[in-house]
Amino acid sequence: MTASQPALHPALAPGRAAVITGAAGGIGEAAARRLAGLGLHVLLADRDGSALEIAADRVKAAAAQGVEVRTAVADVSDRAAVEALREEAYARFGGVAVLMNNAGTAPGGGPVDAYEGWVRVLGVNLWGVINGVQAFAGPMIAAGAPAAIINTGSKQGITAPPGDTAYNVSKAGVKTLTEGLAHHLRNQPGSKVTAHLLIPGFVWTGMTARGRTEKPAGAWTPDETAAFMLERMGRGDFYILCPDNETTPEMDRRRIAWAAGDLIENRPALSRWHPDYKAAFDAFMAGA
Repeated sequence: MTASQPALHPALAPGRAAVITGAAGGIGEAAARRLAGLGLHVLLADRDGSALEIAADRVKAAAAQGVEVRTAVADVSDRAAVEALREEAYARFGGVAVLMNNAGTAPGGGPVDAYEGWVRVLGVNLWGVINGVQAFAGPMIAAGAPAAIINTGSKQGITAPPGDTAYNVSKAGVKTLTEGLAHHLRNQPGSKVTAHLLIPGFVWTGMTARGRTEKPAGAWTPDETAAFMLERMGRGDFYILCPDNETTPEMDRRRIAWAAGDLIENRPALSRWHPDYKAAFDAFMAGA
């Protein structure tokens, strides 16, 4: 490896295998293309079978020679479906080096409405990740080889902006789950599995397009996000907090610090969006 090439996580070795949910597009597909290009076999999972096959063709086009790309239609909110996904991966590849629990959906709903939206969003965004972790982590630990579990979170699960409380709750749960997973993994004798919380910025995907047909200037592409993720995994980062073309790392740090300050300073909940605190928040963001 030359000095100009970033280090890779030790799990990312040619001939090993990755399982990615929510892989029919967006960040999941981009990650699959990156991993297949590095020589890993990939099993792509999604609920949308037709979109999944189209994505698989793009992944195959980016794959290194000899890489196998397989697909599985699966609803991650169904534990049995995720366990079947594990069985298929182990039967075909003999092991899993990378698990990316990336499947997600939105919108959910506000705090007092849209019960069915809450059930759907929590089922996919939170229970889908719980199911993936509980189905795969044990065999990955037992293998005794370097491996990684990546869970896709969200900045909304940290700063909790008003508008879609159900989504925020689901991603806050993913953050807490992944932190607990990291602690568990580093305390398991012989475990070489690491956990990583991917926190995307503004990314141009089917879920964020909302009727727009052209990528906004402020958004990153899924491929930029996947490349940043692999770079930060290579550095050993747990929190992979992604910037974008309109949000700098410093802006993210200040927004997160302000959100934590609500509790520390006993401000009103979500004071960032409270009219009485607008001037104070603006000054804080400006570094005043």
